[in-house]
Amino acid sequence: MARFGIEEEFLFLDEHSLAPVALAAGTRERITRLRAGGEVTTEYLTSQIECLTEPVSTGADAEAQLRHLRELVGWHAQEQQAIAASSGTPFATTRSSTISPSPHYDVVAEQLGHLSRDHEVNGLHVHVEVLDEEERVRALDRVRGWLPVLLALTGNSPFVEGRDTGFASWRSIQIRRLPASWSPPHFRDLTDYRAGVQRLIDLHAIADAASLSWAVRISERYPTVEVRVFDAQLTPEESVLAALLSRAIVLTDDQAPASIGADVLDASLWTAARRGMDARVIDPTTGDVDDARTVAERMQAVIAPALRRLGDEERVRDGLARLRTAGTGATRQRGSVEEDGTAGLARLLRAGAPAPLPAPRTDAQTERQEPTPAPAS
Repeated sequence: MARFGIEEEFLFLDEHSLAPVALAAGTRERITRLRAGGEVTTEYLTSQIECLTEPVSTGADAEAQLRHLRELVGWHAQEQQAIAASSGTPFATTRSSTISPSPHYDVVAEQLGHLSRDHEVNGLHVHVEVLDEEERVRALDRVRGWLPVLLALTGNSPFVEGRDTGFASWRSIQIRRLPASWSPPHFRDLTDYRAGVQRLIDLHAIADAASLSWAVRISERYPTVEVRVFDAQLTPEESVLAALLSRAIVLTDDQAPASIGADVLDASLWTAARRGMDARVIDPTTGDVDDARTVAERMQAVIAPALRRLGDEERVRDGLARLRTAGTGATRQRGSVEEDGTAGLARLLRAGAPAPLPAPRTDAQTERQEPTPAPAS
């Protein structure tokens, strides 16, 4: 059974203004030393943290690790009166975020220039194990056709600078400004892929293959196909749903995808970013345009044999049913603001990474303690 891994990004937000705040001195060092049922690492901004699961084979194991990691991150956020927000963009911004110290991030920041000032975005990345290198390129082509509907299902960034953008995924619009972003082109084989990436490096559009911002790419660190189209998700269940859909698409090798150019896929990604599940998107099985809900049902039917073989059919069916009933993250974020303003949104975001214990006292007489780790599985 092909294993998969999930990477979730979080922005620490002030619990009142919902604007990004840098982690308190020492917090980043303490939290990134934790190794229990996954890993916590630094991210591009000092207000960001990334959580990575270990390679897993089942949705249940993935969800257990994500809940555990979110509790750890939520505990440290609460300790400094902040929220660890699993949202594609923060509700508000100060445009004063600083870059995490790292030689790699220094190169990225120099490349992005002024874009770094408001590049406050959180994504969800899914790694699907594919041991054969040529098969990774074929899997890349299978995934690219479904990118628009995958984005429509997972848009979770409707706000920026305290305003409703009108988009389901403003994060995707932010990412679009980067070189080598959104849909990759079709590649014939691994040699063609490597040559295409090298041209981008030669152009100085990207520093290296690890800097590709395509919505799906071949990982440079692991023997995986990395699906990156998703906004960070409000709940662990939604992140796992995205992962299981990704794995089934990667492993469904009897698809006969229509020949669709990157320009059409990018246009379809834009409509998905704009209108979420109300969008009109491309159907990769036919090349025709249809509404996102219909294309999502077609995707589910195409990958159904893989879902059954992997034991994921029921979890995916239930996850998609929850989305149809409750709406995507963007829909629920808007609903919380309409109902109770930023206080309602704060409750929604805090529920995604809850602290397992009350935050410790911070006076000199109280010894700091880490939260008791939940079981990893």
